[in-house]
Amino acid sequence: MDREDNLSDRRAWFQRCRRVVVKVGSAVLTTRRGLDRVMIHRLSDQLAALKERGHEILIVSSGAVASGMRKVGLKEKPRTIPQKQATAAIGQTFLMNAWEEAFDKFDLLTAQILLTHEDLAHRHRYLNARNTLETLLDWNIIPVINENDTVVVEEIKFGDNDQLCALIAGLVAADLVVILTDTEGLYDCDPRTHDHARLIRVVHGFSPKLMACATPQPGAVGTGGMLSKLQAAKKCLASGIPMVIGPGREKDVLVRLFDGEPVGTVFLPKRRLYHGKKIWLANLTKPVGELVLDQGAVRALQKAGKSLLPIGVREVRGTFGVGAPVRCVDEQGTVIGVGLTNYRSGEIERIKGHHTEEIEGLLGYKHSDEVIHRNNFVLAEPAGAADAEIV
Repeated sequence: MDREDNLSDRRAWFQRCRRVVVKVGSAVLTTRRGLDRVMIHRLSDQLAALKERGHEILIVSSGAVASGMRKVGLKEKPRTIPQKQATAAIGQTFLMNAWEEAFDKFDLLTAQILLTHEDLAHRHRYLNARNTLETLLDWNIIPVINENDTVVVEEIKFGDNDQLCALIAGLVAADLVVILTDTEGLYDCDPRTHDHARLIRVVHGFSPKLMACATPQPGAVGTGGMLSKLQAAKKCLASGIPMVIGPGREKDVLVRLFDGEPVGTVFLPKRRLYHGKKIWLANLTKPVGELVLDQGAVRALQKAGKSLLPIGVREVRGTFGVGAPVRCVDEQGTVIGVGLTNYRSGEIERIKGHHTEEIEGLLGYKHSDEVIHRNNFVLAEPAGAADAEIV
């Protein structure tokens, strides 16, 4: 995209973004009276217009819990897991019905997709979800995706729909992610507490300075603040997917964005860090175990792009099987990356600190020379990542 925001260049750039994931937050979709059906109709009008232009649309929709709260008369967010699950169960019905009704006037069908973190943490379930979404898009049906709050518990939560949105984008190889929220975009400080806050129009890459611009504080009915959106943007950019944070309640915001107007904050990737299976690995937030590595193994992984051999493993934490995603940390606890193991935790315990040629003697067999092959490993923070450029 042209850095000087040339209108025709921006319009052409957005037109090339064929597959688009649009996440709509609770602050956009709900009011004090409950679910804002008028807003859902306004958004569906814009999304239908984008489909008419040739874009494929996937929606990640918040609003189930907030909608359920209003239906049962709750004045604040439920605090217990059963209350959250019951509230979501009530609200999800109204939410999905509203989207279905809004798109029906365009003869467009919608499909409800409810996911938990476990659905995307297991490779075969991840691929099943991708196949389902690809089929729906082939059939010209709009997937409406949400976290399955009716069954989810803390251990299998995504955290919020910003993170789910980034995972879905990587899952379907989206060309663009748009997060619609109740602010105009990313500011250099919190506009709710600083009158001099300046809107950042374009971001290239990430740095601690950029992350410091955001607050983790969510709105009254949401679960994610601006910090969560930056974390989602970081995941998207690592997959080579640009992202926009924009004001969801502004009139025709999506149409204006795709017409080339400088709306919100655009995050642009400098290069794609991950491909294929590595996108899935990089986005895993809850690996099932940990391996503590010595400094030689850390250097081999970070600097030389090597595989992890048993001699570099100092400690095994957790119980897991072959092919499990595990977090690799150094002896100070710093996360190095995530990889898929070639051995069970008990086997790694027996061969840790030993040379590759000793594996068969220790176990009586040998699956592989490596504990984790380099093709099944991703770094937590790629070495040499550039600082952010802010416009």
